[in-house]
Amino acid sequence: MPDDPHRFDDDQVFLSRLGEKLRTLRAQRGTTRRRLAEQADISDRYLSKLEGGTANPSIAVLRRIADVIDFPLEALVAGCQPGAPDPSSAIQMLSRLNAGQMTQAEGLIKGTLTGPAATDKARRISLIGLRGAGKSTLGRRLAEAESCPFIELNAVIEATYGAGIGELMAFSGQAGYRRYERRALMDVITEHEHIVIATGGGIATDAETFSILLERTHCVWLKASPEEHMERVIGQGDMRPMADNTEAMDDLSAILAAREPLYRKAELTVDTSARSEDQSYRDLHASVRLIEEFNSTET
Repeated sequence: MPDDPHRFDDDQVFLSRLGEKLRTLRAQRGTTRRRLAEQADISDRYLSKLEGGTANPSIAVLRRIADVIDFPLEALVAGCQPGAPDPSSAIQMLSRLNAGQMTQAEGLIKGTLTGPAATDKARRISLIGLRGAGKSTLGRRLAEAESCPFIELNAVIEATYGAGIGELMAFSGQAGYRRYERRALMDVITEHEHIVIATGGGIATDAETFSILLERTHCVWLKASPEEHMERVIGQGDMRPMADNTEAMDDLSAILAAREPLYRKAELTVDTSARSEDQSYRDLHASVRLIEEFNSTET
C-alpha cells in the first residue's frame, strides 16, 4: 500500500498542536518548564522540544506529564488532529465522574434530562482574576453595598482543611487542592443565595469547578495589565508565586495570557487598568446593577 503523502504533514501538525497545548496548560498552572520536567522525570531539554513540536513522545511520557499537571491524558491529545475540534474541557469533566454520573451525563448530552435548578444563579456574584486584580478589596465594598456576606474562597478552604493554601498544594498536589476548592465552592453556593465570592486566581483552570462557578453565579472578571497585577501584589508585600523566579514579570505575563481565554467566559468584565479603587468599584457596582435589572425584567 503506497504511503499517504499527507501523513507526515499531519503528524507535524499534531505534534505542533500538542506542544502548544502543553505549553498553554503549563502556563495556566503557573509552573516553570524546569519544574514540570523534574516532576515528570524527563529532561528540561526534551520538554522544550516537546513544547516546540519537534519531539515525538511516548504514551508513557505523556501520561507522566498529564499526571503532574492534573489533566486527563486523553484530553491532552484530543483536538490536536488537523481539523478536529478540541473537546478537552468536556473530557476533563467527564473523567471525574463515577459510573452513575457518567450515565446521567450521557443522558443529558442526548437531551433526555432537564435540571433547571442546577443553573440557578440567584443573587450570587463571583469575582475572578489574578492576584492583584482587586477581588478582595472591591468584593468587600460590593458586599457591603449589597447587604450580603463576602467570602474569600481560599479562606474557606484553609478553615475547612486546617492548613494554608501552599501547604495544601504541597501535601495534596494540584489534583487534591482542586477537589478541596470544588467542595468549598459547592458548600458556599448551597448555603447562600445572595453573596459576593472572591475566588483564587487558578479556579478557571479546572474545567469542572469553573463550569459550576459560571452556571451557579454571576461571574465577573476583574481585569488588569500584568504590570499592574505585579505592582499591586508587591504593594501587598506578597510575592508567593514568584518567590524563587528571577523572571517574575515574564512568568506573570505568560500566566495571564494563558488564562485570559478562560477568564473571558465570565458574564461580565470590569477593567481595573489605570483606574483608582473608587473608579473600579463604581464600575463593578454599575455592572452588578445591570445584572440585577436584567434579571428583574426576565422574571
